[in-house]
Amino acid sequence: MPPHALRRSWPVLGSVLVALALAAGCAGTSGPQPRGHQAPPLRATADLLDPAQVVSRNGVLRTSIAVERKKVRLAGSDVWALTYNGLYMPPTLRLKPGDRMEIAFENKLDQETNLHVHGMHVSPGEAADNVFLSVGPGETFAYRYAFPKDLRPGTYWYHPHAHSLSTAQVAGGMAGLVVVDGLDAHLPEPLRGITERTVALKDFQIDGDAVKTAGLTMNAETTRTVNGQVNPRIRIRPGETQLWRIANIGANIFYKVALPGSVFHVVAQDGYPVKEVYGAESLVIPAGSRYDVLVQGGPAGTTELQTLPYDSGRTGGQFPQATLATVESAGEPVEPAELPTAFAPVEDLGQETPADSKTITFTENRDNTLFYVNGKQFDHNRVDFRVKLNTVEEWTIRNNSQEDHSFHVHTNSFQVMSVNGQPQPANGLRDTVLVPARGNIVVRTRFLDYPGKTVLHCHILNHEDRGMMAVLQIDE
Repeated sequence: MPPHALRRSWPVLGSVLVALALAAGCAGTSGPQPRGHQAPPLRATADLLDPAQVVSRNGVLRTSIAVERKKVRLAGSDVWALTYNGLYMPPTLRLKPGDRMEIAFENKLDQETNLHVHGMHVSPGEAADNVFLSVGPGETFAYRYAFPKDLRPGTYWYHPHAHSLSTAQVAGGMAGLVVVDGLDAHLPEPLRGITERTVALKDFQIDGDAVKTAGLTMNAETTRTVNGQVNPRIRIRPGETQLWRIANIGANIFYKVALPGSVFHVVAQDGYPVKEVYGAESLVIPAGSRYDVLVQGGPAGTTELQTLPYDSGRTGGQFPQATLATVESAGEPVEPAELPTAFAPVEDLGQETPADSKTITFTENRDNTLFYVNGKQFDHNRVDFRVKLNTVEEWTIRNNSQEDHSFHVHTNSFQVMSVNGQPQPANGLRDTVLVPARGNIVVRTRFLDYPGKTVLHCHILNHEDRGMMAVLQIDE
C-alpha cells in the first residue's frame, strides 16, 4: 500500500460511500435519458484562486451583499450572471463560534430573493435564517445572526432560498462559502496552520450570452468550475499536507470527486468535525454537501482532480467523468506528516430514547415534473411537522421513486443511524444525505436552542422548487 493510501477506514461507512457512489441527484424526467456531458476543459494555465474573504473582527462580521445581474468572465467569455457583489465566486464569510454576523442585503434584481446560511445552527426566525422572508426588487434588508459558542468549525455556504426561484438563482451564480474557524484545535501541532485550499464546485450552462437560469436539465452540457475557474492548477509539494474545503454549491448536480493515486482523509463533513478520521478514494458530494479533507502531495508530476461517472437512477441522470482541476506536485519534497486518527468528540444520539418518530416520504408524479413530501406539495402557510425543543426524534425518510434524492433540514443537523437498514457509525452529524432510489434512511435529531418555523426538503433544487419541501415547526 503506498504511503498516501488509506490509513483508517470505517467498514460500514465505506460500504455507504460505495452505495452513494451510485447516486447523483438531478431533475427527474421520464423515459431514457441522454448522457450528460462536460464541456471540454481548458488547459490548466492559471493557478487556483481562493475567493476573497470577509473576516469577523472582535466577535462581529459586518458586510454588505448586493445582488445584481452583471457580466462576469467565465471560461474565457463575458457572460451575464446573477452575482453577489458583482462576482460569480463571491467572498467567503469567515467567523468564529460565538460571533455575530450583520449583513446589509440589497436586492438589485427584478425579482424577489432572500438569504440562507446553509447548515448553520442559528435562529430560523425574524432577521436571521428566515427562509420565509422575502426581499423584493429594490429593497434592502438588515440580516442579523447570533451564533452559539458551540457552533461547530468547518465549511458552510450561503445562497438564496426564495421558493420557486432557488434553482434559477443558484444556477445563475448566487452561492458563496462560510467558514467557521476552529478545526486547527483538533489537528496535531505539526498540522496546525497548514495551507488551506477552497474547492468550491459550481457548474453553469450557457444560453446565448448569459448563464442559463430557466429550463435547466441535469443531462445537458454543463461546465464545471472550481472557484469559478475552469481546470485551474492546484499546487502542492511532494509529501506536503494541505486542508481542502470541498463544497458542492451548485443547484442540482452531484459530484463523485477523486484524485487518482491519493486518498481524501475526511476531518469534517457538513461543518461537523468527525470523531475518527477516515479515508476515501472518492467522495460522492450531493448538492449542498461539504467535506473538509487532508490531502498529501504525491510524487512530482501532475494529476487530474476528477469527478467520476455515476448514475442517479432510472428517472434521474447519468453523469460522465470530467476534469475539475489539475494538481501539480512540485518543489522540494517534505516528509509526509503523521495524519490523525482520533479527531473530535461527537454526540451519539444512538444512546438517546427518542421522544417521537416520524416518517417522511419523497414521491414524484408519473412524468417526474412534480415532487411531493408525504403526498403534498410545499405550502408555506401549512405546518407539516411539529417537534418539541430540547427533545430527540427519530425520522425514517423513504424514497418511493426511481431516482436518488438528497434530504436536507434547516436549523439542526442530524445523525444518520442507518441506510437501507444497514447501521452507520456515530462519526458526527450531517445536514444533507442521499436517500437511495426505492430506499430509506433513518436519522435522529436533537432540536436545540431555537424554536420557530423552518423547512426540510430535497436539496436537488429543481425538486425543491417543484414541491418537494415541507414546513417544520419547532415548538418551545
